[in-house]
Amino acid sequence: MSTTDIAPEHDTGGSAAASRPLEITLAVVALLFSAGYLYLSTQIVLRREAPPGQIDARFWPLVLGTTAVAIAVLLLVVAIARPAPTREDIDRIQPGGVVRVLITGVLTVAFVAVWSASSAVLFGYRVELFPVATALYLFALMFVYGQRRWVGLVVYPVALTALIYVLFGMLLRIPL
Repeated sequence: MSTTDIAPEHDTGGSAAASRPLEITLAVVALLFSAGYLYLSTQIVLRREAPPGQIDARFWPLVLGTTAVAIAVLLLVVAIARPAPTREDIDRIQPGGVVRVLITGVLTVAFVAVWSASSAVLFGYRVELFPVATALYLFALMFVYGQRRWVGLVVYPVALTALIYVLFGMLLRIPL
């Protein structure tokens, strides 16, 4: 049988290998993350307790956290009880892929740190850091993932930042 006789859907040479430890690890990480989220949602400070039968600020975070924990437990049970699924539809890790993910993590941590500062005083003027940090964050991500045209590097980050700022900061009055 020659290589031309193998159908493309059965050729697994370029796909990632099935991995039970990977499936279990991801399920455990999902469970830890969602349990942490659920715990933090119980710590939300309420300005005023809702009367019985009413929804307060903790309601939806608790619903989402509980649902996430239930799904993570289900993923863990499936990862332990069943054989690892085939990963024929997933490509192998590309060269530079791990470095891009690490850079994305570092950029995200830096973005959250700058965003947490809220504002800065420069030359006697108060400047909100969210729009500047968001535009720079999106610019850096676009550059890391291969965008080289000025439209993608400038127009997209500025337009998306303006949309987020206008929608959440001005219309919905959510402090950014």
